[in-house]
Amino acid sequence: MNKTLLKSKLHRINVTQVELDYEGSCAVDKDFLEAAGMQEYERVDVYNVSNGERFSTYLILAESGSKTLSVNGAAAHKVSIDDVVIICTYGSYDKDEARSHHPTLVYFDKENNIIDIKNSIPEQKLKSV
Repeated sequence: MNKTLLKSKLHRINVTQVELDYEGSCAVDKDFLEAAGMQEYERVDVYNVSNGERFSTYLILAESGSKTLSVNGAAAHKVSIDDVVIICTYGSYDKDEARSHHPTLVYFDKENNIIDIKNSIPEQKLKSV
């Protein structure tokens, strides 16, 4: 039996463009895709931190170095320019692969500069009351 695990994440990246009539669904700076190990035409889930929307789409390339995140087509109804989103890919792993798997997590500042790349998320601690 395989498990579906987080493969990669673009964390808190800002929407720079919204194109209702453009073919393709989510254009991302090629440099960002390479940093995360994502690729053109890969399925992604998008989580909009700004408005709570969640949707699935696929990736297309945006110009390298442009810092672009353009949400296009029908998905454009789910975001606005400057919304903060999280974009995730998932993979299927057998039991042995799952045990040693670590995702690639790419973190951004408000200007869509990469500020960190990690391979784990810290364990969440309960807040004291």
